[in-house]
Amino acid sequence: MESLSGGSTPKRHSRHGSSGRALPRRSTRGPLDINESPISPSTSTTPSNLVHQSSSLLSPSASQYATPRLPSPQPGSNLSTLTSPSFRTARSTLSPSRSTTQLQKDFTFLLRPEIYHSLTLLDVPPPFRLASAQPSPSSSLSSLVSQGHYRSAAIKAAQLLTSTNPPPSSHTEIFDLIYTRLSCLTLCNQTTLAAQEVKALEDLNSNYYRDDLSGAHLVPWELRVLAVRLQGMGFNDARRGIMGYYDLAREARLSLTSLKKQDPRPLDEIAVWESRLEELGIRVASALIEMEDLEGATRFLATLKTSGDENGVRKALLWLCLGDVEAARSSIPSSSSSSSSDHDEENKTILALSHMADSSFSLAIPLWESLLTTSPPSPNSALYSQNLAIALLYLGRMAEARTILERLVEQGNSFHALTFNLSTIYELCTERSQALKIGLAERVAGMGIEEQGREGEEGGKRGWEKVNGDFKL
Repeated sequence: MESLSGGSTPKRHSRHGSSGRALPRRSTRGPLDINESPISPSTSTTPSNLVHQSSSLLSPSASQYATPRLPSPQPGSNLSTLTSPSFRTARSTLSPSRSTTQLQKDFTFLLRPEIYHSLTLLDVPPPFRLASAQPSPSSSLSSLVSQGHYRSAAIKAAQLLTSTNPPPSSHTEIFDLIYTRLSCLTLCNQTTLAAQEVKALEDLNSNYYRDDLSGAHLVPWELRVLAVRLQGMGFNDARRGIMGYYDLAREARLSLTSLKKQDPRPLDEIAVWESRLEELGIRVASALIEMEDLEGATRFLATLKTSGDENGVRKALLWLCLGDVEAARSSIPSSSSSSSSDHDEENKTILALSHMADSSFSLAIPLWESLLTTSPPSPNSALYSQNLAIALLYLGRMAEARTILERLVEQGNSFHALTFNLSTIYELCTERSQALKIGLAERVAGMGIEEQGREGEEGGKRGWEKVNGDFKL
């Protein structure tokens, strides 16, 4: 680096290996400015189905796994003469005249076994450690994800990434496996490990991650969005995550501008990018709240427009996190894209949550009860029952609350809020809470085993794998 003091001799710039430090980022301004709010509902995708492969360790060479970065130019050097084995595309037998064929790039540096951490069972309740509660070793990655065995799915994804029999054959397969690995780590309470492993991707805005011919990004959108948050955590720089969302928003706006100039307009693609842009707005507001910049989050949410019911609910929940109940009540606009019953259910849900935020639990109870009497029953009825029990708990009707939550467990429900709140009631009701919480963990683990026995490998109980924190153990 050059000295900033006068009269000193400038030193030659040199490249240092990655040591976990945040990479310098360019200024990001524009795509999500408060006067340019995104519009449209969000979409979601699921990881691709992947085939099970046996695992073994690789013995990579230094050149094989070099990270994709260009060397810094030396004084007097010509950029056109710089070469780097880590930045070259893979050898190809394609004719130069076939310019439309995508040149393959080498992403094998992401297959290094040392990138992926081993997972322990220390945070898993004893009932879930039994061999009968574990999935079959021959289970495919897709079945593990669909059954809620996120810890086992994360392990399987790492084995497939580091397997040499055979290794992943394309960048699409590599990125799908990485996305599955990182998302499953976050779902099984291992976000800290995910934040460390995502550093291996380095700067996803690098041109190395783009197709040399078309300029299209080779990394799936879902992985890029997830990597932004995890890299902000991994480098201990929350604002880095927000800037990453702005980078993605800029790309979304450029894609929208290009698509809208086409004739005829590809309406489906336009809807996808509008959805992505609006979701990024919600994520920026959420990130501001996570970093406790409540004033910035309030200013941003006040100018953020949402056109879909789903993101309207998300925006209302963010207002409740900020403590602005009136803003939450007014965040669900009238929508012609959903049925009146669905819209009424969303409004009642936000209104009931607003009453609970105001400590008006007696006003919230009739709303939860009305949501439970709809015909046909709402898919969210278990969540409404759990919220009803919490309102009763705050009114001192602990026995009724305990009965409702235990009935939900007997019906096969085991989501985190349910088991956590029932464990809290056990702590308030008796000095034997530890035994009751362990018994609850045993019942939930038994539910998964029974479901696997009835339906086989492909139909196991979804989302039943738990950690100690779910039972306050």
